[in-house]
Amino acid sequence: MTHAIEANELTKIYERGSEKIHALDGVSFTIDKSDIVAVVGESGSGKTTLVNIIGCLDNPTGGELSLAGRRIFAEGVELSEKELTTIRRKTFGYVFQKFFLIPTLSVRENILLPGVFQPELDVPETELDGIMDMLGVLKQKNHLPGQLSGGEMQRVALARALVGKPGILIADEPTGNLDSRRSNEIKDLLLRLNREQDITIILVTHNLDLAKIGNRMIELKDGNIFSEK
Repeated sequence: MTHAIEANELTKIYERGSEKIHALDGVSFTIDKSDIVAVVGESGSGKTTLVNIIGCLDNPTGGELSLAGRRIFAEGVELSEKELTTIRRKTFGYVFQKFFLIPTLSVRENILLPGVFQPELDVPETELDGIMDMLGVLKQKNHLPGQLSGGEMQRVALARALVGKPGILIADEPTGNLDSRRSNEIKDLLLRLNREQDITIILVTHNLDLAKIGNRMIELKDGNIFSEK
């Protein structure tokens, strides 16, 4: 069986003067298509470093990473930045704790922003309306971010991540800036996306209620996998 993601002995070492910091220290796991996997751990445990490598936003110091059977990072494999950019665009959608919406653009324009960097990305208006409707921001399509609540802004960020039809959604603390009610709304949306769109979801979170929506939980400690559930 080909896994959606396969990591083998991933390491990441940062150098600070003569000091070497092992952010990841030989991490191995697999994730299958349609899984929801929560990556949890205290600050400094290596969570964000790990998902940045999975999402091809950073390179490991050592070890291997494969996506759908294709080796991305491995000894003897040297993909160009152009190739990595193509992989990012075609494989992943990214959602972060900070919404990163452009304040002078409307909801609709923010969602279509990936098309500025991907001229081949053509989103029909009916499809765009469908995404906004599914995420509950269709009525706000012409509003500016400053006119939205935090929950609505995160919904817009989710919509922007989905316009490229990613197979894998990486959500780094997606409810970190939201109150409990809006956090539950985002949790329900993620479950719906997984169920209806068959999207593999990787969650990085301190929120154990959010983590529990996953069918698996990977706990990191000091750059190592402390437990898997």
